[in-house]
Amino acid sequence: MMRTLWLYAISTGVGSARKLEQLTRDDVAFRWLVGDQKISHSRLSEFRVGHGDALDQLFTDVLAALLHKGLLSLELVAQDGTRVRASATAPSFRREASLVECREQAALHVKAVLAEQDDPETTDAEKRARLTAARDYQRRVDEAIAAVQSLRASGKPEPRASTTDADARVMKMADGGYRPGYNIQMATAGSPLGGPRTIVGITVTHVGSDMGSVAPMVDPIERRTGQLPATLLADAHHASHSCIQACAERDVQSLIAVPKRSQNPRPNADTDPAIVAWRERMATDEAKTTYRPRASLCELANAHLEQQGGVAPVLVRGLEKLTCIALFGALAANLVQHAANLLA
Repeated sequence: MMRTLWLYAISTGVGSARKLEQLTRDDVAFRWLVGDQKISHSRLSEFRVGHGDALDQLFTDVLAALLHKGLLSLELVAQDGTRVRASATAPSFRREASLVECREQAALHVKAVLAEQDDPETTDAEKRARLTAARDYQRRVDEAIAAVQSLRASGKPEPRASTTDADARVMKMADGGYRPGYNIQMATAGSPLGGPRTIVGITVTHVGSDMGSVAPMVDPIERRTGQLPATLLADAHHASHSCIQACAERDVQSLIAVPKRSQNPRPNADTDPAIVAWRERMATDEAKTTYRPRASLCELANAHLEQQGGVAPVLVRGLEKLTCIALFGALAANLVQHAANLLA
């Protein structure tokens, strides 16, 4: 029931658990869905982010149903990314030395809260709330320290991590500013002539750049559908040579716009056959015609996910929870796009 409730809510543009709780009391359609049940916004929030594996499998099952009914084709797939603001502030990012100090302070705070458990002037609910908050902060500091150590091991100099959301990273946003955020990559299949658009792949990362994200998207598409895209479209921000080579090895035709810096390659430029073929292919009229519907295929789906799917602004912390919300948004989008044919 809660899964249906969330999918219907997202399809109507509701992405807030508090708003959804209110609708289950005031709106006839939502009241019909819940029957005589009363559901708090906290239960709704916990359910939305607590079943990642089940949502992933449901997303795959819906794609399988669309393939079985002949409603989905992977002849043309477009990929694009959208960066969303994380639920973390810039001052919460600290280096390891500062985080170690925070960990010591957090441990002392937990001890102080435990020492107050016998205070007769404090209610049991207040004691539990204070202890939960103290331990939650201690956990988040430990996660931030682990994130900094992982970033250092990967070669990043002077890494920092947030004590609010250890998975968030500072990245360049669409307006040119730099803020803590996440990068949601989506692959959308459809026809250049119009019709339903189907999200066939979705990944959430904390990598600020789109470069190198095409090849990692091909694997989950094949896992979910059993097929590889025939043609994959992406803008110039995705033009990684390694991804183009990986697509060529798997017989996926990559139509990725050539960046300005690569349009006139130097004599010592990459002479790999796949890269040379890509540059030559993108210069043809046929490739330009096929590439033209890229924006209409993927950017509308990204905008709907950001505005109606509950990912902007991000109110949860962590890659796993944000992935659950993104999957809910993708599921709702696919069901709405194909509702008439699925019910036929």
